[in-house]
Amino acid sequence: MTYLFDIGNVLLSFDFQPALKALAGRSPDPQAIQKILEVKDDFESGKIPANEYIQWATQLLDSSASQEEFMAAWNSIFTPIPGTWDLAAELKEQGHRLILYSNINPIHAPYCLETYPVFELFDHAVFSHEIGAIKPHDDFFTHSFEKFSILPEDTIYIDDMEANIQAGIRHGLQSFQYDQHDHTALLDWLSAIS
Repeated sequence: MTYLFDIGNVLLSFDFQPALKALAGRSPDPQAIQKILEVKDDFESGKIPANEYIQWATQLLDSSASQEEFMAAWNSIFTPIPGTWDLAAELKEQGHRLILYSNINPIHAPYCLETYPVFELFDHAVFSHEIGAIKPHDDFFTHSFEKFSILPEDTIYIDDMEANIQAGIRHGLQSFQYDQHDHTALLDWLSAIS
């Protein structure tokens, strides 16, 4: 069996607000954080290079942070979710194939791979910025199915976003919308379908 794990709010919870507020200078654009997050999809789909995104965001925030300081703050947003880490370890031990399945940008992806040991359990990664498509768009799914020989009928998909789950169902995946505050619901669902 293949298991597809989203990262954000499945393996790692995240909160952009404190990091971006900490970067802000004396006269930031009043809508800076909102504007930065609104363009996140383009960043995560690889349409905006990291250095351009950083420069643009730094200007909006009226920040004196260097590129390295911005990246450090940008990467400080994550907190591990122990339940799914334990689940991933258990599934790996049982011999299942694990694939990271994430809308993610070129700053967060290498940082997460290097920083969090749970990522070592995964056989492959489908990252939006690398394939030029984000969930829930069909291209994300069709590209990954082809590249990693994913058979939907033999695949379980875990994500926190309803739109992504609906796309997964449309593509034939056994899909579960995860709530980090109700981990037991995922375990019960997995038990029920096994």
